[in-house]
Amino acid sequence: GPKGRTVIIEQSWGSPKVTKDGVTVAKSIDLKDKYQNIGAKLVQDVANNTNEEAGDGTTTATVLARAIAKEGFDTISKGANPVEIRRGVMMAVETVINELKSLSKPVTTPEEIAQVATISANGDVEIGNIISNAMKKVGRKGVITVKDGKTMHDELEIIEGMKFDRGYISPYFINTAKGQKCEFQDAYLLLSEKKISTVQSIVPALEIANQQRKPLVIVAEDVDGEALSTLVLNRLKVGLQVVAVKAPGFGDNRKNQLRDMAIATGGTVFGDEAVGLALEDIQAHDFGKIGEVQITKDDTLLLKGGGNPAELEKRAAEIIEMLENTTSDY
Repeated sequence: GPKGRTVIIEQSWGSPKVTKDGVTVAKSIDLKDKYQNIGAKLVQDVANNTNEEAGDGTTTATVLARAIAKEGFDTISKGANPVEIRRGVMMAVETVINELKSLSKPVTTPEEIAQVATISANGDVEIGNIISNAMKKVGRKGVITVKDGKTMHDELEIIEGMKFDRGYISPYFINTAKGQKCEFQDAYLLLSEKKISTVQSIVPALEIANQQRKPLVIVAEDVDGEALSTLVLNRLKVGLQVVAVKAPGFGDNRKNQLRDMAIATGGTVFGDEAVGLALEDIQAHDFGKIGEVQITKDDTLLLKGGGNPAELEKRAAEIIEMLENTTSDY
């Protein structure tokens, strides 16, 4: 809570955890007395549910749960009907919620967002400001993810394209001396749901890219065998501007990500039964267009895609509708 004190929690592995987050403290409580432990588990459920629903306010929920339980038991011990007490509590909850809604005000300015975020971050002003800046950059409907960093500093990274956790298949595709990266400007993107193994399947794509003097980025389920050897040899011997990357995700998730890439860049996904196109029959208009590509051993960043704005809007609306209707956390 706002006046909460820091707690050090012993962990079965690693260093002790230092926190003042209510739900984290509640989760770590395990009492020897089994009756007391049942009560503690019920309060843990209260904190967990509040955390999942609102993302904050777990300490307040715990304090309220204790107060309701204490007053409830006192009243029952004086002969009151437990069913009536529950009904009264639910009526009070409804009244309190309506009153809180009437007192609340929408958070609109970056300063207000920073204040709310700072409280949620246990009073860490720096984290609050980073969250406020992130929301200012990407908007209310933008995607914000939090990851553990590898440095001692908190960092905000804005990605204005598509980024996924797959890097180049072979280090022979690296074309920059600094940073072990493969970088291209104004490139073609070839998307395939299936594995590419034969030379015959990629030669037409390579010929078109070569004629148009465009670098070629291949994103497929996998690229191996003769196909990979041919790409690497051409890259080393002829200086062919090409790179192969494994498609991200699995199953339907991979299909959707490839479809998103196709829409963002104006390309076609090969190997998709609905499209029914063979790689050997590829035409220049089947490639996606990318203004800038950066590929490391771990991830790929596609910037300035040449997709149709109307198609992008349509796909964004589809995703928003799916998010509103989904019952899954994934």
